[in-house]
Amino acid sequence: MVAPIIITAAPIMCAFHNVMLPSQNYGTKKSIKQGLGVKRGSCGGLQMKANAQNHNGDDKISKVVSKSSIRQNFTIRSYEVDANGIASVETLMNYFQGSMIYHGKTVGAYNDVAGTTKEMIKRNLVWVYSEMQVLTYRYPKWDDVVEVETWVSTAGMNAVRFNWIMRDFKTNQVLNRASSVSVLMNKLTRKLSKMPEEVRRELESYLVNSRIIIEDDDKKIPKLDDTTADYICTGLKPQWSDIDVNFHVNNAKYVTWILESIPESILMNYELSSMTLKFKRECKIDSKLQSLAEVCSDNNNNNNNNVEYNHMLRFEDGVEILRGRTKWRPKFINNFDFFNHVPEASIKDL
Repeated sequence: MVAPIIITAAPIMCAFHNVMLPSQNYGTKKSIKQGLGVKRGSCGGLQMKANAQNHNGDDKISKVVSKSSIRQNFTIRSYEVDANGIASVETLMNYFQGSMIYHGKTVGAYNDVAGTTKEMIKRNLVWVYSEMQVLTYRYPKWDDVVEVETWVSTAGMNAVRFNWIMRDFKTNQVLNRASSVSVLMNKLTRKLSKMPEEVRRELESYLVNSRIIIEDDDKKIPKLDDTTADYICTGLKPQWSDIDVNFHVNNAKYVTWILESIPESILMNYELSSMTLKFKRECKIDSKLQSLAEVCSDNNNNNNNNVEYNHMLRFEDGVEILRGRTKWRPKFINNFDFFNHVPEASIKDL
């Protein structure tokens, strides 16, 4: 298999601040499967995280459904939507994380913004995602109010599963479901830890035995390299704003990076319908990364026009950070109608 061609983009100067923004380089194979287009070139830069807070203007702020289930409201703000006027995937990820912390605080399990219990704090333990799945039926738009229901269930001896259902507040329609498996990591050694019995006793009254709201994706996600990837995006580097209170990259940023290797033709004409992430290692402020994507070969015989990609994030030395799979469905409407404007030129032409 022919290795991808790496295209190097020159650094771009910011007009408002005399700051050199990091360049991002893209590569594609000469023969791209299915003719799905060529990855766009764009500049890295400042990232704005989603605002995962309650807003006093909402009709309903939050309510306790049961001892282990909390519902919290979010209003989609203008800075949380993408070019189509709908909430970005990163926004949803931040809502999930925010509601997880709010859930633990409301039921009395957690003591700080990191979602740690008293016994976890004593042992320098924090939660980290080991895997996550998101299934989306419809994306909320700007100014919509969504209600996120959160609960925690068991996931073996040394992990817990956080569960989310997002609904349209006005219609109660289910917009998406998400589920993640989280394990404990020692903040000092940065190594995974078994769950101490003291921590287990703290959590057991808040854990529920519930069915998995998303069936596990048992299909193996292959490890990609320069010869198997259809798209490669290099020059990725965390910004200070990407670092969370555990001093590693916020999980929503991983989604941003894997989407960087998706062709613009897909981003314009398709929407993300599901996502599976398998976290391998944490990423810190001084890391330099590459995002690889492969068009799944079985889509050549796909009759419903859906598109599927395998993903991998890795350090520049080849050590992998994350594997993932994304599935995309065609957009049924032109969401640019939301702005009553069809763009006359692409960003690269400005």
